[in-house]
This record gives sequence, C-alpha cells and structure tokens, in this order.
Amino acid sequence: MAANSRKFDVHVLAETAIMVALATVLSLVKVYEAPYGGAVTLLSMAPIIILSMRHGCAVGLAGGFVGAVIQLLLGLNNVGWVPDLGGKFLCVLFDYLIPFTLLGLGGMFRGVRFSKNEKTDLVVAALLGTLVVTVLRYACHILSGVVVWYALDLEWYADDPGHIVNRYSAFLFSAIYNGSFMLPEIIETCIGVPILTLALRRVRILGRTRK
Repeated sequence: MAANSRKFDVHVLAETAIMVALATVLSLVKVYEAPYGGAVTLLSMAPIIILSMRHGCAVGLAGGFVGAVIQLLLGLNNVGWVPDLGGKFLCVLFDYLIPFTLLGLGGMFRGVRFSKNEKTDLVVAALLGTLVVTVLRYACHILSGVVVWYALDLEWYADDPGHIVNRYSAFLFSAIYNGSFMLPEIIETCIGVPILTLALRRVRILGRTRK
C-alpha cells in the first residue's frame, strides 16, 4: 500500500511539474501584448486549471504557486518600475503570487453532480471553475492597477491632460486597461478548458471524480 502511495505521489509530482512547465511556455506565446504590461497568451492558464480538475485544489494550488513564482521571476523587470518597497510588495502579491496561485482552484467543482450525464458534469465543472478563477485573477490585476500602477501613471503623465489616465477614475482605468488583455484571455480559456476536458475524457484521463 505504501509503495502504491509513493508511486502515486511521484506520478502527481511529475504531472504537476509538466503542467507548470507547459503553462510557463504558453505564457511566452503572446497573441497580443499590452503597452504597459500584460498580454493575451495561448491558453497559458489552462494547464494549472486542468491539473486541479484532475487531482483537486490542493495539488492545483501547489502547481499554481510554483507557476506564480516563475511568472514573478520572469516579470522582475516590471516590479523594478515600482519605486517604493511597499508598492513592490503589493505588486508581487496582486500581479503574480495571488492571481496565478488562485488558478489552482479551477477544479473546485470537480465531482459535483449537475446532471445525470458525466460528460455534462465535467464540462459544467470545467467551465464554472475556469470562469471563477480567471475572474479572480482579473480582479487581482484591477486591484494592483488601482493601488500600485495607477499612481505611477499619474506621475508619468501629469503633463499630458489628454492621456487616458487623467480622463478616468483609478478603478475604471485599471478595469479597462487590464480588461484589454484579461477579457480575451478569460473568453479563450473558458472555451478551451472545457474542450480540453472533453478530449481528456475521451482518452480516459479525466472522468468521474470525487471531492
């Protein structure tokens, strides 16, 4: 029994590493890149969500956290723009560690019975979980935009009365700017994850699960 448990743990660990690596690679494939940071990527959030669908939120959160640390390392130049230590700390939390870790909650609805059909249950669970975690990530970026980046924009563009920063409130500006890449990313992920979930079910990688 202990041998089987160790074998399972090694399998899950290896799969987690693969999914984190895949998410990192896909995050570098940018369909659109916003001028001041942020991008629409090629389904880079999907691997962590699918990992959570397969093995539960604990494994998903662990994978999400590792992925978040990697994203932080890749984005250290962005953090360097923030002049004060407190702002850097908030940037690290709300642009990297929290939003990318929360993707690991994507399997929160796995095993929930929505109907009498297993395929329908998987699709609905994948769609709802994906929608929740991607919106949470969007909310984190909006908050970071308000408490960190908007203040910097006001300083940078104080002499430009026609700039968008001066025409909108902090919250609205952050929602619009982050929405320029997060909304397309949310839509493509909400479409892609259920499709991938069905594909994995067909090869018996995903099926009826328990919480």
